[in-house]
Amino acid sequence: MKNGKLSWKKIKSWNLLLPVVALLLVMAVNIIYDIANGNNPLAFFTITLQQTTGNGTILYGRIIDILNRGSEAAILAIGMTLVVSSSAGTDISVGSVMSLCASFCCMLLAGYGVSSTSTLAVPLAVGVLGGILMGVVCGMFNGTLVAYFKIQPMVATLILFSAARAIGLLLCNDLIVYVRNGSYAFFGGFIGLLPTPLVITAICAVIITLLLKKTALGMFIQSVGINPKASRIAGLNSKRIIFLTYVLCGLFAGIAGIVASSRITSADSNNIGLYLEMDAILAVALGGNSLGGGKFSLAGSIIGAYTIQAITTTLYALGVSAAQAPVFKAVIVVIIVAIQSEPVRNYFKKASLAKKAKEVA
Repeated sequence: MKNGKLSWKKIKSWNLLLPVVALLLVMAVNIIYDIANGNNPLAFFTITLQQTTGNGTILYGRIIDILNRGSEAAILAIGMTLVVSSSAGTDISVGSVMSLCASFCCMLLAGYGVSSTSTLAVPLAVGVLGGILMGVVCGMFNGTLVAYFKIQPMVATLILFSAARAIGLLLCNDLIVYVRNGSYAFFGGFIGLLPTPLVITAICAVIITLLLKKTALGMFIQSVGINPKASRIAGLNSKRIIFLTYVLCGLFAGIAGIVASSRITSADSNNIGLYLEMDAILAVALGGNSLGGGKFSLAGSIIGAYTIQAITTTLYALGVSAAQAPVFKAVIVVIIVAIQSEPVRNYFKKASLAKKAKEVA
């Protein structure tokens, strides 16, 4: 009994408990739906090998599709987590920055004024690195406004939220630029059996985790987010740390933009990254992270991003149209976030303490 109680205490104190439970609940809905329709109850978890004309033999299944389609939001969630932790604010420009980075990359690869090409105007590495560098520049712009000019994060990032897509259209000469080249399509395709976007997400997560764990950067970010004045007195350069998190957020937005553009082998400035900034912010919240800054969990944010994609996929499987899906998704997300909120947690803690008091009495 004692071991059981200790195990339950460890489970309850696990910081990823609620994100994982939320994801399992979404999976449970799929299982119930399949059973109700006479399908295999494990259809949601079924992964098979499928032969394709363009990518050869690949893994196929609902889970693979969720991991593939949710990769852009997961990449954005990594950068958003760092921004929220350090500045207690959100970067609402990441979706538009994605679009700008994709447009700049495709413009470099195709050449200015060219609407469609299969021959690259510059080496692939130049175009891809150019797109990512554009994201870094956008992050530096946002970081300067927030860290050094003390502008509220939402107001500061509202500038690129409004302007980045328009700048992308100007770079593409008001065209949708198509880069019909297999080497560029690779970033949105498959590497072996696995989707390339999933591999890129894993690489981003591993690198940033090692950076935060092997250096003091993770502790510095959390310290600044908890109390920037005390951190400054302790010798930390709070402004520089906040600036760095916005630069990293821009970097990941650039990577996500390359992945999104590569999927469709084109730069569609009006639609790439549309509303993804909201999914990234919700992923941070669903991951159990406080939007007030301070301690953070990258793993929780990534799970939150895939939970949101799982909700979207589930709604489509239930027959909900693309126009109606955001309404249902919003309701589900509100419920999940409410369950993870501090007042609800405090309520259950009080109820648990009251139950123990009665047992002792």
